[in-house]
Amino acid sequence: MFGNKKKEIPQIDKEQLELIKHAQKRIKQKKGLYTHFILFLIGSIAVIVANLGLHIGETYRPLNIDWFVFVIAFWSIFLIYHAFNVYVIHRFMGDSWQQEQLDILVAKQKAGIEKLKSKLPEVEPVSQTTSIPAIEEKKKLTKKQNLTLIVAASENNAIGKDNQLIWHLRDDLQRFKSLTSGHCIIMGRKTFESFPKPLPNRTHIVVTSQQRYKVPHGVIVVHNLDDALDAALEDKHPYVIGGGEIYKQALPFANKIELTRVHDTFDADTHFPELNLSEWREVQNIYHAKDEENDHAFSFITYERI
Repeated sequence: MFGNKKKEIPQIDKEQLELIKHAQKRIKQKKGLYTHFILFLIGSIAVIVANLGLHIGETYRPLNIDWFVFVIAFWSIFLIYHAFNVYVIHRFMGDSWQQEQLDILVAKQKAGIEKLKSKLPEVEPVSQTTSIPAIEEKKKLTKKQNLTLIVAASENNAIGKDNQLIWHLRDDLQRFKSLTSGHCIIMGRKTFESFPKPLPNRTHIVVTSQQRYKVPHGVIVVHNLDDALDAALEDKHPYVIGGGEIYKQALPFANKIELTRVHDTFDADTHFPELNLSEWREVQNIYHAKDEENDHAFSFITYERI
């Protein structure tokens, strides 16, 4: 059929592409030098006219020489340096020269390493069964270092029902905002979907098994907790914010828990895991009575891993 034939796209090999890029770079450098030269001519005429024609600074004659001579001479030095840079330094010491020098240094380093290896005594290789657990344990300890679980849970560890909170505590919401602002917050898909929109000034990391889960721009989607912790490594104090299963998976990696203990019991379908208090030390406990803005009495409790 007419019009269905695809137009062939001309191919350029790598060497030709490099030559084109180099030529474009040289043209840009020479245009910059030409612009500098034109500005130099205009500027020189301007300072001469200012001094001799308009009599600006007429009485200022250092070493008995008109001041514009020094201005033009000083500018000439910069123009000469610019020309030298374009026609000498960039011409003979450009990217290819830098790469060549880098290759020489890398080759020397490799030779030095091989020389050191030849002088080291031979040791028996560590078996795979012993090395891999050690690496994994080190990885876990690194990830666990600053991870905090933040949660509001009742006396029976209830935290939600039908993907909604089961109480209203204004002070707890304000505390959550002040602690997590500026940090990564790790959560499950259902917790994320409970928000009307992403929370401001926080990096959302959503753990879900759905491979094509759609999220707003800026939200990070991962498919397991290990990847979530990797995504939060740049944050010195990431937070896990729920739900129940994510709390359970993250608890072994955490070294701090910010718990709002609601002093009541509730019927719920999502719960916070039971804490082994022999592993945790209570470092703060602040009681808040029930009032007009908080439906229940509660306590802000901070635990740190022993």
